[in-house]
Amino acid sequence: MATVKTHIPKKFHDAVVKWRQTFLPDYDFLLDNWERYFPKDQRFETCAFRETGICDEIECGDRKGEPKFTRARDLDSEQAAHLLGAIRAQASTEFGSIQQHRLTLARAQDEKDQAWILRMMAEELRHGYQMLHLLLDDDWSSVTDVKSADMVEEILSMTTGSHVLGAFNIEFDSFVDNATFCAIIDRVGKYQLEMQRVSAYKPFAASMPPMLREEAFHLAAGIVPMRRWMEQAAQGSVYITTEDIQKALNKWLPRGLEMFGDERGGGTNVRYGLKPMKNAEAQGLYYDEVLKLVRDLNMRYLRARLPELKLKEAEQILDQIVDQRETVRGITFEELVHAPHKHFFRRRGVPSFEMTGWDGESFDDADSYLAHLSKQLPDAYRASSDFQDYAEKLRKVAGGEVTAADAAREMPTLRRVGGACPCSKSVRWVADNGASGNGGAS
Repeated sequence: MATVKTHIPKKFHDAVVKWRQTFLPDYDFLLDNWERYFPKDQRFETCAFRETGICDEIECGDRKGEPKFTRARDLDSEQAAHLLGAIRAQASTEFGSIQQHRLTLARAQDEKDQAWILRMMAEELRHGYQMLHLLLDDDWSSVTDVKSADMVEEILSMTTGSHVLGAFNIEFDSFVDNATFCAIIDRVGKYQLEMQRVSAYKPFAASMPPMLREEAFHLAAGIVPMRRWMEQAAQGSVYITTEDIQKALNKWLPRGLEMFGDERGGGTNVRYGLKPMKNAEAQGLYYDEVLKLVRDLNMRYLRARLPELKLKEAEQILDQIVDQRETVRGITFEELVHAPHKHFFRRRGVPSFEMTGWDGESFDDADSYLAHLSKQLPDAYRASSDFQDYAEKLRKVAGGEVTAADAAREMPTLRRVGGACPCSKSVRWVADNGASGNGGAS
């Protein structure tokens, strides 16, 4: 299939460029060195793509088989409201991811890893740009009084702490977070894009295939260094250990599971033809895929420690270590990595504020559970305001002061920052020269 390239109107395009100059200052370096790191790939461009030739009929839900909608005004009001919320949340996550990655980008040990993450950040910028194009290219007045220009301004004004989804309000502690985030959180993005590819709103569905192709690279930007770190740890490297990787998994996987929404929900999106799966089904498939990733990492470790093993023998030994928790050929259960229990450290969804341990065990009081978390999470993260907010809410839930549902609604604590940089109020901040056409690519 072919893609059609377009741009948002110039004043909004220029606002994104201003945002990029603040939060992606290495953009020019990436373009200057593109052929060095990615000689076989098409050069990056800040633009919006739409796939041509996608299915014209609604693919799931109550109106399956009917023509897909091409304008927001043709959708049912509640259907359009759900869709608008999804576009706004998607845009927020794309820009939010860049703000997180930039803080620890320079801490990469390997120049190639750094270049890969930088490319991923640029592509996240394009994904955010893609969502802004959806907001600006249609009339959403049937479901909101907020003008498209104001929605764009709001999105570009968000900073870490004020984004729509909790995972994008957590600061990174080291480059281990950069890679683990790509492997775990971008994997959620892959699932969301795959589901949204069948959307009953054709412009949204047509935006997904180009984003999915780029998302595959984002996953690789996390998996490739994690594999190498496991192999190096097996050889005795002390720079990034399996314990470091395990704690990063413990930090990010609970947030990834929550990004699918409450396990009891998602039926409305299915009925409206916006997604083909309910939340619990998609979340379960995601968790199973993470288990496969973890197994792959452990196989890398095992075969680096015992290079004489053939594949089948290595698989048998890994099963023995993991399933029976036995020490085999000097390798223990504890020195491998494992996916934490699905209810571990959750603050949204059905298990929100349950005191479920890493291995599925239960705790009776908040202090004991927080002591358990202190052993399972990175030290730097435990010193963060995000963890402090969680601990305060957990104690209130355990003490009967608030319900788990109310505490979940209050997480994460939003710290909205407006006007702190030229990107806030960015659409108005960029001088409008009166041009009404589309801006050029940056």
